[in-house]
Amino acid sequence: MDFTFTEEQQAAVEAAKAIFTDVAPDAVPSPALTPGAVSEDLDRPLWSRLAAADLLGMVVSPEHGGAGLDPVALCLVLRESARVLARVPLLETSAVAMTVERYAPRHTAAELLPRVSRGELVLTAASQGRTGHDPAERAVTARRDGTTWILDGLQTAVPWAHGADLVAVPAHTPEGRTVLALLPRAHDGLALTAQYSTHGELLAELRLDSVRLDDTHLIDADGAWEWLRALLTTGTCALALGLGEAVLTMTSQYTGKREQFGHPVATFQAVAVQTADRYIDLRAMEATLWQAAWRLSSASEGALPAAGDIAVAKIWASEGVRRVVQTAQHLHGGFGADTDYPLHRYHAWAKHLELSLGPAAAHEEALGDLLAAHPLG
Repeated sequence: MDFTFTEEQQAAVEAAKAIFTDVAPDAVPSPALTPGAVSEDLDRPLWSRLAAADLLGMVVSPEHGGAGLDPVALCLVLRESARVLARVPLLETSAVAMTVERYAPRHTAAELLPRVSRGELVLTAASQGRTGHDPAERAVTARRDGTTWILDGLQTAVPWAHGADLVAVPAHTPEGRTVLALLPRAHDGLALTAQYSTHGELLAELRLDSVRLDDTHLIDADGAWEWLRALLTTGTCALALGLGEAVLTMTSQYTGKREQFGHPVATFQAVAVQTADRYIDLRAMEATLWQAAWRLSSASEGALPAAGDIAVAKIWASEGVRRVVQTAQHLHGGFGADTDYPLHRYHAWAKHLELSLGPAAAHEEALGDLLAAHPLG
């Protein structure tokens, strides 16, 4: 087996590092000190720099002005973005763009994807459903009325929706199929209500009241929503990994300098054991992430469908990132709660990532269902 990344994937990582090296995790007010959202918009200057570096179109085909890279490359770049808590919808825009290219009509892809590559179009996805626990595709209904579709329902906790140009909204038809609507933010019948999560970023509740769309803004192809959700979940695992690695680095640096009884606390056995356990968590998160991303990129067959590998990756990401930040807070002592120090921001983002697209328990249940349906020989 060859576990090395391709030259193109490594080049994307180097470009991402060059962009993210100047990003400050504390560029916005602390969520611990802000009663509402920490900002009303995404980091537009950073978004422009990502576009100039051709990173917004990295998963778009060359036909539409992109580099044609795969989900592995996307996860590599997302990992770098999470190290600095980059405030951009890179995951959502890339995942929706890949779904549009794969499943949307050709004329829709030709209209949208070149603008995505140039950074002119911000995309996001409604993936939490009404409560964050029920299937997102059941939260909105879609029915035909002549040549148009009519959508009704509610989606909650939609990231970056207030700054996005299009929101991908899954919906179910009376026949039980799932379609994917590409809904402009400003549209008749659509109302956005401000929400925010533990990390303080502005989210949105989307209320759809007889929203009408034509076929050019709706993807009616089998597997489109499942593909988008798989990309979003795997990308969330990449974000959790990058965040966890940054936090463990911060913890190692702090415990190496902090002294008690004349010795760095990093030399104490209890501290060393705890940090070693968290290192093991991160390596497990990494191994399961690349397995899931590889299954999406290669469409290779396995004992279980790719959804099984994605579930395993999300289980490790959810529980692993929580353990990493909790240990970091413990080993930092009171300093970890200092709002002038960035660790509390990473903790807040980690909790958001832990619960996004389902906590570990939800994916354990999904994995159990897959194992029951596909007995291993």
